[in-house]
Amino acid sequence: MDPKLTEVSQLFDRFKAAITRKEYDSCTELLSHLKVLLTSFRSLPPLFENTPNSIHELTLARDIYEHAVLLSVKIEDQDAFERDFFQLKPFYTDAGSHLPPSLNEYMILGLNLLRLLVQNRIAEFHTELELLSSTALENPCINHAVELEQSFMEGAYNRVLSAKQNVPHETYGYFMDLLAKTVRDEIAGCSEKAYDYLSLNDARQMLLFTSDKELLQYIEEEHPEWEIKNGYVFFQKAKESAPCKEIPSLQLINQTLSYARELERIV
Repeated sequence: MDPKLTEVSQLFDRFKAAITRKEYDSCTELLSHLKVLLTSFRSLPPLFENTPNSIHELTLARDIYEHAVLLSVKIEDQDAFERDFFQLKPFYTDAGSHLPPSLNEYMILGLNLLRLLVQNRIAEFHTELELLSSTALENPCINHAVELEQSFMEGAYNRVLSAKQNVPHETYGYFMDLLAKTVRDEIAGCSEKAYDYLSLNDARQMLLFTSDKELLQYIEEEHPEWEIKNGYVFFQKAKESAPCKEIPSLQLINQTLSYARELERIV
């Protein structure tokens, strides 16, 4: 085997072992070293040169970037996830036909869809979805993200939260927790605009919590401006502190009249 390929393989084994031991600082350092070494492989994108070890090099590089994506989930770093995913993606698209299939491909593609949903990047979510094959769309990992997006758009928030109990892979837990927070923040924002106050029981049901303790902890951490008194949650304080945005009616009238005069001159 080529000495450089041997070096990368051995370093990758150390990287995987560090992930297993949850030594994430070491993982980050080893990953940086691995990425530097991979730049010497001319078979990798964007060159895709047909070298004697091209298939082995491409497969090894794909495995490294897949583990990099999974590491970013473990350390809860969304920026690293996006960066590593886009480095990995050409191995699924441009080099996919030349490599043996990866067991992690659909799981990682589903994770990316879930990330876009959490970040409310719906247009990009649908763009990524349109690039997938019919076989991919039938995969449980992809289908899970699609059903979540449909439930989210329909406002069926209870289905979104209950979906955490049926994730297709354990790595989905991180993004599902973020999505649950997004959902509750959306409900909370609507609630404080629609009501002056709610009973603790109604607020708990509205925000889809299973206990008053979870509700009170959420209010303390996310909405300290809400006031809890005599078994009720009062939103009035939050409304009073929110800036009032008045419509500049006189300015709009003057602009409209000015446009009308200009149109008259043109005609």
